[in-house]
Amino acid sequence: MKIAIIGVGSVGSAVATAVKNTGLVHEIVLFDRDAMRARAAAEDLGHAATFGFDVKISAVNNYRGIRGSDIVIIAAGANQRPGETRTDLLQNNAEVIRDIIPRVMANVDAKKVILILVTNPLDVMVMLAQSLAKLPPSRVIGTGTMLDSARLRTILARQLDVSPQSVHSYVLGEHGDSSVVDWSSVTIGGLTLDDFCRQTKNPLTAAARNTIEYRVHNAAYEIIRGRGATWDGIGAAVADLLRCIINDEHRILTVSTVSGTNAHAFAMSLPRVVGMGGATVTLNPKMSAAESNALRRSGRIIQKNFSRI
Repeated sequence: MKIAIIGVGSVGSAVATAVKNTGLVHEIVLFDRDAMRARAAAEDLGHAATFGFDVKISAVNNYRGIRGSDIVIIAAGANQRPGETRTDLLQNNAEVIRDIIPRVMANVDAKKVILILVTNPLDVMVMLAQSLAKLPPSRVIGTGTMLDSARLRTILARQLDVSPQSVHSYVLGEHGDSSVVDWSSVTIGGLTLDDFCRQTKNPLTAAARNTIEYRVHNAAYEIIRGRGATWDGIGAAVADLLRCIINDEHRILTVSTVSGTNAHAFAMSLPRVVGMGGATVTLNPKMSAAESNALRRSGRIIQKNFSRI
């Protein structure tokens, strides 16, 4: 399995490390317009082979070097700075994607390649990339709210004193400020959230839920204020998505792909079955009326932002 990563900044480098540490790929190609940065990243990561998996790692600044890649991960573009929202990156990163996708598609096999998008604002970039690549929507996948959902599970688990692996919960819609916490579908150890709280005598009040939602929505901003950017979490999310594809696991992940047709086609995160063919089945989780309305609002925001580019 050959993987190409486009863009070797802080996010791309974290993605490369996480992907290498899966042990599932035999070759990683790091592409960056800055040839020196790409070479340095490849050399640094290559030195880690002694301590883990021996993966062939190369650096290129010509798209011919990605030929033969089975999966291409797009991590290029500007990152959020303190005080910025993901939407603030819209126009600049749209130009980045417009430049990258045709060059990528000229050097890969369109019959089998899968594109994974990390660039923000994520859902809009997925829509743009899919329209440019002309691939089936199932094979143009954004990491979506995988990380948002992981944050929700972690915060809930700490609040309720259980392992995050026992918590099943989703953040849906935009990977952004309008994302929706789907409280209605939360289960813990096979129990509904209310049943679990009742049996463990650990109530989760409305105020506590509001605090959890605030922490989920603002986690990235807090990290950016503290360290300038986020990269470890998204690196782990990409590696998990990659593992799901390569192993054909058919796990359910909240990834972002384009669904619908014509003017009604847009990308947002919903629970989707992911395997070797990409994100092949979309599920509609249980939601309250308020949550459904919030999800529709999130979709309208994504469509509005896409219309701006």
